[in-house]
Amino acid sequence: MSATNHAQLIKKDSEDYLTTALLQLLKTNQLPDLSVTQVVKRAGVSRMAFYRNYKTLDDILIRYLTPIFNESFDDVSEGLTQDDKLQAMARLFDELSDPLDLAMKQGFETIVQQIFNENIIRMYQKQNIWSGLAPDDQKYYTNFMAAGVYGIWREWLLSGKKEPLVNIQLLITNIQASLIASTTKYK
Repeated sequence: MSATNHAQLIKKDSEDYLTTALLQLLKTNQLPDLSVTQVVKRAGVSRMAFYRNYKTLDDILIRYLTPIFNESFDDVSEGLTQDDKLQAMARLFDELSDPLDLAMKQGFETIVQQIFNENIIRMYQKQNIWSGLAPDDQKYYTNFMAAGVYGIWREWLLSGKKEPLVNIQLLITNIQASLIASTTKYK
């Protein structure tokens, strides 16, 4: 094995140890209350290993959560029928409910919301829903829907997932359809 491959394996191991340690600590601690020292001590790596890979503890969560959200959103946005999209969105909300719940309890919800919004924006860009609008208007409509979908998902989780998820998805679909209709009405 070459020195470069070995260094990459060590880097990957350090990232894995740091991620695992942070997630373990987040089970009982708020993110703002945690320090790099606590995480590296729990991970069994040096501070140097931390700073070779990350600038902040937030960076660990971003690097860990982004692929999870991306994969879940890719499943939803890939050329599905409307019924399949509803089912995929239901799976997405269900799969991502634990990370959001932990994020709300442990003080890193803004990270989850950022990643969620980036994926909603990416999904709308792929679907080109706002194609008749000026680029700036497309950006505003997309950001509006991203914030709205996140807010609905968050409220659904906080209320104990009482409503069937398909009802939530239909609500989002109806809001989106109304918004699309309004864009053509006011051009």
